[in-house]
Amino acid sequence: MRWAALGVVYVVWGSTYVGIRFTIETMPPLLSAGTRFLLAGLVLALVVHRRLRMTWPQFGTAALLGLLLPAWGNGLVVLAEQSVASGLAALLVASVPIYVVLFRRLGGERPPYVTYVGVAIGLAGLAVLLLHDVGGSSWWGPWVVLLASFGWALGSYLNGRLPTADPFAMSAVEMLVGGALLSVVGVVAGERVTLSEVSTTSWFAWGYLVVFGSLLAFSSYVYVLGQLPVSTVATYAYVNPVIAVLLGVWLADEQFGPWQLAGGLLVVVAVVLVVRAERKCRTGVGVSETCRR
Repeated sequence: MRWAALGVVYVVWGSTYVGIRFTIETMPPLLSAGTRFLLAGLVLALVVHRRLRMTWPQFGTAALLGLLLPAWGNGLVVLAEQSVASGLAALLVASVPIYVVLFRRLGGERPPYVTYVGVAIGLAGLAVLLLHDVGGSSWWGPWVVLLASFGWALGSYLNGRLPTADPFAMSAVEMLVGGALLSVVGVVAGERVTLSEVSTTSWFAWGYLVVFGSLLAFSSYVYVLGQLPVSTVATYAYVNPVIAVLLGVWLADEQFGPWQLAGGLLVVVAVVLVVRAERKCRTGVGVSETCRR
């Protein structure tokens, strides 16, 4: 089940970048993201209400991760996509594994050398993709996405090192906290929703983000964080750009040529290397000494 859940994160989250783009065409960015997580968190909380009992330390972890993941991580990406193409945003979010490896090293861990090789190959693939003109970005947009990636990576890293409860209960609280924070900031910033001005496309995209991007994929992400090494989970950031580029070709008439194909193949190779290296590090009774986490 854990690998199936990771597969959901691989595929579905790659599509959310295009979904965000269509949503904010006629919806304010922060309020659209905030209400998306609030609704998804409320539905999930109702479904798993019997599992919602938490200690205060566990609730504190969920609240912190709600700040770092939905609010900081996703919220900044939504803001950036006002001036950054969805494909480029997905490419920049692929910096998450680099941050994760950095956090692991600062925490005294020793990822296997093959993990570093995989990260390097993944970066090479991303560099190939980034060299192709994706255009249309402001000077600040890409930096906001990189900042979002830092917050997301930090939350992912801390998830396995702080007190946690049932993963679906944690996911519900995280989405409620993150959604509430984004909504409050949006209102304070002067955002307002005029229902008559919201297009059918934006409504459809927003609904897709609620059901698939939040309820399904975000819950799957929180679940696999507790089941697999964080470096393995972080490889979704290598696959998402490929999905995002392909959907950009299909839905937004973006170009895809030989350079994108070459970069995508490098990304797939990187994912295989990192996943295999991390799986070999885990033994039947725990984690080997050379890969101590």
